[in-house]
Amino acid sequence: MAKKSKPSKNSTGTIALNKRAKFEYHLDQRIEAGLVLTGWEIKSIRDGRANLTDSYVDIKGGEAFLIGAHISPLMTACTHVVAEPRRARKLLLNKKEIARLFASSSQTGQTIVATALYWKGHRVKCEIALAKGKQLHDKRATEKERDWSKQKHRILMKA
Repeated sequence: MAKKSKPSKNSTGTIALNKRAKFEYHLDQRIEAGLVLTGWEIKSIRDGRANLTDSYVDIKGGEAFLIGAHISPLMTACTHVVAEPRRARKLLLNKKEIARLFASSSQTGQTIVATALYWKGHRVKCEIALAKGKQLHDKRATEKERDWSKQKHRILMKA
């Protein structure tokens, strides 16, 4: 009889979040995309060694690539492979989705950022979003709103 697998470190299935993107950009349209990964990358992701800070999506030759995502290699997992932690990883999207993203990013001045990595079944998915940069006053308003919600929660807990 096979052993039951241990529950992962985070039970929600979320591997990595790009919290900075939510602060720096207004996120409009979100799309789920698959990722082309190698074996050592999957092992590192299972160990929780993925980081999406400063990652974005670039479209070249009709294909979408995730650039700037950092997956640090395990010392025991990849002894025979030269691991490149910040390599460009291909995103799996339909032609229509790629065309829509390319049109939006080139015409309206929006950028495409990676917001989350998560498990869907046994596959790794990447959530990407069309984003427009925030001005300084928008960032201040976001920070004020976040501080007020924390303070409001504290007041309600005391009462």
